[in-house]
Amino acid sequence: MTKILLVDDDKNMLLQLERILKSNLENLETLKAGDGKEALKLVKKENPQLVLMDMQMPGLNGLETFAEIKKAAPKQLVIMITGYGTTDTAIEAMKLGAYDYITKSPDLPEILLPMVNAALRASEIMNEVVVLENVTDTQNVNLNVRSIIGLSPKMQEVYKSVGKIAGTSIPVLLIGESGTGKELVARAVYHNSNRKDKTFLAINCAAIPETLLEAELFGYEKGAFTGANERKIGKFELCNGGTIFLDEIGDMPMSIQAKILRVLQEHELERVGGTETIKVDVRIISATNKNLQELIAAAKFREDLYYRLNGIQISLPALRERREDIPDIVSYFLKRFNYEFGKNISEIPTRTLEQLKKHEWPGNVRELENIVKRAVVTTTGPILQLNLRSAGAAAAETARETTLRNQAFDPATPLDALIDAAADSLLERMLIMPEDDPERRDLTGKLEKALIVKALHKLEENQVRTAKLLGITRNTLRSRIAKYGVQ
Repeated sequence: MTKILLVDDDKNMLLQLERILKSNLENLETLKAGDGKEALKLVKKENPQLVLMDMQMPGLNGLETFAEIKKAAPKQLVIMITGYGTTDTAIEAMKLGAYDYITKSPDLPEILLPMVNAALRASEIMNEVVVLENVTDTQNVNLNVRSIIGLSPKMQEVYKSVGKIAGTSIPVLLIGESGTGKELVARAVYHNSNRKDKTFLAINCAAIPETLLEAELFGYEKGAFTGANERKIGKFELCNGGTIFLDEIGDMPMSIQAKILRVLQEHELERVGGTETIKVDVRIISATNKNLQELIAAAKFREDLYYRLNGIQISLPALRERREDIPDIVSYFLKRFNYEFGKNISEIPTRTLEQLKKHEWPGNVRELENIVKRAVVTTTGPILQLNLRSAGAAAAETARETTLRNQAFDPATPLDALIDAAADSLLERMLIMPEDDPERRDLTGKLEKALIVKALHKLEENQVRTAKLLGITRNTLRSRIAKYGVQ
């Protein structure tokens, strides 16, 4: 159950916020406070994932209450709500560690929901502890934390590296194929660091267009570009004192690389369209599945940035390089999915494990996770029924998806070729499906819905930006959202 604390001395505003949130979020419990002191008590007692708090309140004002909340719960995420005349105060709160701020306006619902969803995701990442499991009994692994499983020599080296550098502020570069667990290792470094009580934010550099990525990382000033109606604080400022994870750093445009280098060298930045120099203290953990040395040779990655990011390099082995870990990993996933799907599968056939150990695993641990998940869902009885032919098909599908993803991120790939490849992959799947399978119905509608959902997700549910990206009007987007029941 997600808990969100609403703090405002205006009861009507509290009701409006509650109505907006409960009509759009599932499994939500809203807590309400009319002043700062009551809010502080509820934060200590209820440990909410997020606080939405008005700046202007009797007694303790927003800034004072925020300062007390951060003392009591350093990792508590707070979004400040402000009137038009108090945005400078809200920005001051953000400089002190607030997650974001929002102004009271007629567009409140449209602006609030993407912000809340992003904050809840950030809260989950910060508060879900990741541990490196050096275990011999995966049946006793704590499901309240995320675990990286493995006793192989190569994984032992990963654990040693994390232990040595977690308590420092040195930049960390994680290298490894897709699906090897780079984000989990980044979070393990964070949770074992002296910045674990500060903000942690993750950015996928390949998933955000260049013009938007710069604004996301560094923020922007009012009027910096069309649509910049107010000042926006960037992720580096939000992470001041904390840790930022830059995933797929090899896909970062050269123009932004220069700004990242300045942050690493000078610990300062400027917002887009601004002239003010802003000091920041942020630890950078970056990750890539690409060969940065080859990108440097091709003049696609800055050599000076590489050496700055590469303070400590941790190489994550591919699953085929640590096959001895597969039985423990399967046991761990079996326990997780037993719990998730209410199953009681207790036995994994030895023959199944041996055949899994022989597989090449192009999708690495992520591929193995998906295969075990499907097997748990379809198994009836106490013995895991894993169809190895289906596993092979799943592996091929994962490989195709990886190829398509890499092509999509390569600007040299013609869009028509990418669409053709995706269509071929989809048709191959349809050919092996029964003719009466309901999944085959209304394929065009499902494709359109999937594109809209993914675009909304990548752009943090901002409908204006999503409509522009998809080349449709905002009204058309809204009608499609209603048509497909997109939440």
